[in-house]
Amino acid sequence: MAISAAQVKELREMSGAGMMDCKKALTETDGDFDKAVEWLREKGLATAQKKAGRIAAEGIVATTVSADGKSAAIVEVNAETDFVAKNDVFRDYVAEVCAQCQTTTAKDVEAFKAEPWALDTSMTVADKLAAMIAKIGENMNIRRFEKIESDGLIVSYIHAGGKIGVLVEADTDGSGAEIEECLKNVAMQVAAMNPKYVSTDEVSEEYKQHELEILIAQAKNDPKNEKKPDNIIEKMVQGRLNKELKEVCLLEQEYVKAENKETVAAYVASVAKACGCKLAIKKVVRFETGEGLEKKNEDFAAEVAKQMSGN
Repeated sequence: MAISAAQVKELREMSGAGMMDCKKALTETDGDFDKAVEWLREKGLATAQKKAGRIAAEGIVATTVSADGKSAAIVEVNAETDFVAKNDVFRDYVAEVCAQCQTTTAKDVEAFKAEPWALDTSMTVADKLAAMIAKIGENMNIRRFEKIESDGLIVSYIHAGGKIGVLVEADTDGSGAEIEECLKNVAMQVAAMNPKYVSTDEVSEEYKQHELEILIAQAKNDPKNEKKPDNIIEKMVQGRLNKELKEVCLLEQEYVKAENKETVAAYVASVAKACGCKLAIKKVVRFETGEGLEKKNEDFAAEVAKQMSGN
């Protein structure tokens, strides 16, 4: 049967697939739109599988926080290129993924992918991901997510358009613009300084002992300390360890926006005093796009030539 341009246009708007793919889908299914959509989904899944071997190390981090600040989620979704990461279609999709992360009961990404896609329960989260891979034309991956439920207050911060995302949870009985601004400033500190812990209370004795042993070995191997007794060396390196812990623990870090050298803890305490409320940083989550992933370094001209030759 003849397929009209109007039918192709309608299917394209329904599916987001290319014009030629839509025409072929309608031709293969004798103009049956439901079957044509299914045909495109099946084709999309096959296309997604072919692209699955490509390295997806670009992408964005997205966050969402409920209006009352009691619930939040953060997610990292990867793509192959920074160009796609800036694409509105991709960014809208990541926002949808993040919204579902906020309500999911899944404990890990695999369980999350297996649950129904909230915006179309006829497919799973994995099916929707495969459809987006087919639509955008790059391998993509939902790499990780985390959600927080709180009795206090949660704020989020996105840096550099999604390169870094941060959630900060505070134990507080206060509210208002000053409290939110304080927590936003702390989130910016986390984005910039990447602390490993909230405070030294979180650091295990095993970690401290391990670092101390390394520092002692370094000091003993230094010719300048050759004649120093062990107890003097241990006191000396304890100071170095304390300095190291201040660098990796958020509350002990020097607050980057302070004109004096006050710590983050001192800054938070000053805001709590000014607002007359309890305010303590309870948890931080920081995702940076592509951290720990191998990025593909390929000659772009060679890739284009490869595609044009059909290889």
